[in-house]
Amino acid sequence: QVELIESGGGSVQAGGSLRLSCLHPLFDDPYNCISWFRQSPGKELEGVASIEVPVRDIYYSPSAKGRFTITRDNAKHTVYLQMTRLRPEDSGIYSCAARPGGFCYDDFLEKPNEFPAWGQGTQVTVVS
Repeated sequence: QVELIESGGGSVQAGGSLRLSCLHPLFDDPYNCISWFRQSPGKELEGVASIEVPVRDIYYSPSAKGRFTITRDNAKHTVYLQMTRLRPEDSGIYSCAARPGGFCYDDFLEKPNEFPAWGQGTQVTVVS
């Protein structure tokens, strides 16, 4: 059972920034893909960003590109999502998801079922 723990959510004014963290275990396989998804009220689950280990490919959704940055610190077993210029429509529950032993692909942000391991999520609220 892969346990993922998110943190860093909160309430912020529009235009502000937040950094989310996803603590993950040491994976047995050297390759894995970790992504951030968000669930907003009344909307479908949306992929936000993905990053591979070893870092080779990084993918962003159109709404995240240019505003969000996904990085990882392998020594700390942590993936970060730095979010800037936040908008009210960015509000939602942000969850990280892992695909141990697999690469990231550009369409995986649209395929949450490709990720077998999920965290509980952290709430992000952007107020105007």
